[in-house]
Amino acid sequence: MSFTVTDPFALFDQWLAEATATEPNDPNAMSLATLDANGMLSNRIVLLKGHDTDGFRFFTNYESRKGQALAANPRAAALFHWKTLGRQVRVEGAIERLTAEQSQAYYDTRPRGSRIGAWASLQSQALPERSSLQDRIDAFEAQFEGQETFPKPDYWGGFLIRPVAMEFWRAGDYRLHERVRLTRAQISDPWQQSPLYP
Repeated sequence: MSFTVTDPFALFDQWLAEATATEPNDPNAMSLATLDANGMLSNRIVLLKGHDTDGFRFFTNYESRKGQALAANPRAAALFHWKTLGRQVRVEGAIERLTAEQSQAYYDTRPRGSRIGAWASLQSQALPERSSLQDRIDAFEAQFEGQETFPKPDYWGGFLIRPVAMEFWRAGDYRLHERVRLTRAQISDPWQQSPLYP
């Protein structure tokens, strides 16, 4: 029997909280799909770093493959899969960059090594040898030596997915899963929902 979703953000909050208690690693991991300027699809795992009724936030290098794809085609699809719970949530929508201030605020909460890494990694570019990365890490460690806080790189920051579609999936016996899809034409519109065949 299909279930009813009265508030997709509240249900996502509940499912993520339950996943946090049961998943052994990274319950906030999501598969992020993008489409670049040449029409090539790409998919990778990123970590959700905040969510509310505005949408779902994650952070990356703007010059990376996904960053360039999102600049060319600011839309994305994300998938959360919590195997131990037998649940999935799909999210589809437009992409917006977070402000530099929002990105800096999150950057400041990261471990120092991760903050240095954001400076050192030329994400998605060819790496001639591992020592090249280590050389960059050492250089930025020296640059920011003695500083507890320091600015993020201009090429690093956050994105917000503003969903116009969300789908909730619960595993069922004999592959007869329960699925409910919610859609809205505009962010300000009310959600319309429809149960789906498995």
